[in-house]
Amino acid sequence: MIPMLFKGFPGVLREVFWALFPVVAVFAVSQVIMLKLPKRQLKKIVRGMLLVFLGVALFLQGVHVGFLPAGDLLGKTLGSIKHNWILVPLGFLLGFAAVLAEPAVLVLSNQVEEISGGHINKKILLYALAIGVALSVALSMARVLLGISLWYFLIPGYILVIGLAFLSDPAFVGIAFDSGGAATGPMTVTFILALTVGAAKVLENRNPLLDGFGMIALVALTPILAILSLGFLYSRKERNNG
Repeated sequence: MIPMLFKGFPGVLREVFWALFPVVAVFAVSQVIMLKLPKRQLKKIVRGMLLVFLGVALFLQGVHVGFLPAGDLLGKTLGSIKHNWILVPLGFLLGFAAVLAEPAVLVLSNQVEEISGGHINKKILLYALAIGVALSVALSMARVLLGISLWYFLIPGYILVIGLAFLSDPAFVGIAFDSGGAATGPMTVTFILALTVGAAKVLENRNPLLDGFGMIALVALTPILAILSLGFLYSRKERNNG
């Protein structure tokens, strides 16, 4: 059992090493030339980098042996049953849960609260993102089931984004566009993408390349709309208070 879990792990270690190498190299050069941090602080940073290396490697290994096969199998199973509409509410729940566990989203919400001095509450931001992604995953499942073109979602969605960007609190505009990238992190892209592609594989007249992969485009869009809508509400509240 254990050998199967670590099948291909050396290759994953190499990938993570080369992915982190530029960051470590830049830090090492900066330490020698400019930073000159004390040894005690330097040891903490090195230990942290080692933990990141090990954590990312184990996570990617888990994705390869667990998340992707499980998502693909679940998508195929639910897509082939009579009441395959269950994919829509299930997609909503999984999208909501995935964002709450997404490391990049947690970092973003903490940073926003810290930089704004508590003006933007991290829990409100986190739940706004979670609802946005949950809606996008549910829409993706409905799109796969009904065969709706992705353009019917993306074009109106980005028109709405442009309009809200002018009406929203300016502080939220940058956060909104960064949130789209943060939400399309490893949790969403692994399990939920595999689920969507798996369902597209078994549904009639569906192409996994066209229907399955469109989920990421929607996940990148709806968090932007959610945060800009939140910024619009903040703007109205400030105007009313003023």
